[in-house]
Amino acid sequence: MARWEPDARGRLLQAAIELFGARGYDTTTAAQIAEHAGLTRTTLFRHFADKREILFQGQEALVVSAMEGVESAPADSQPFDALRAAVAALCTIHTADRRDTGRRLDTILASSPELQERAVFKRSAITNALHGALTARFGDARQAAVLADVGVRAYYDGFASWITSSDEGPLAEVVEHELDEYGSVLSRMTVG
Repeated sequence: MARWEPDARGRLLQAAIELFGARGYDTTTAAQIAEHAGLTRTTLFRHFADKREILFQGQEALVVSAMEGVESAPADSQPFDALRAAVAALCTIHTADRRDTGRRLDTILASSPELQERAVFKRSAITNALHGALTARFGDARQAAVLADVGVRAYYDGFASWITSSDEGPLAEVVEHELDEYGSVLSRMTVG
């Protein structure tokens, strides 16, 4: 592959997934990933601080989607409806053609404590962004905290089900079902 071809970030992601899957995360070097992608180490480090960050390159887009989802909910939305809009926005990033990538990433993340720790940070960043957006919109930080935790849990639980399922439905349907289930639990908990 020629070094000047576009989508260096995508090529690095595919190379990292292939190499981490075949050789393991710890034994794969940044130089090997760059070479496998047909790029230089300099190009890799221009895009990412280290090899770990290649796998988490979508974090910023998820954070932005969560905040924009809350902001785009209709003006008369109740807090749970704004949460629903945010979670739906998170799902738009994951298209059916990325499902296999999610499966492969899931296996790689499970194999490395370092990657698991970084995944927790990513989840926290999304939760914090959602919390901030909900607080700004509705003015109740505690309510926003509960909703953000529930929304991100529904998103992650739904994503885990989606990548392991043979059902070809979109991620949004699976996550919406999870969110409805969590909403039912919250309702039952608050009834006298």
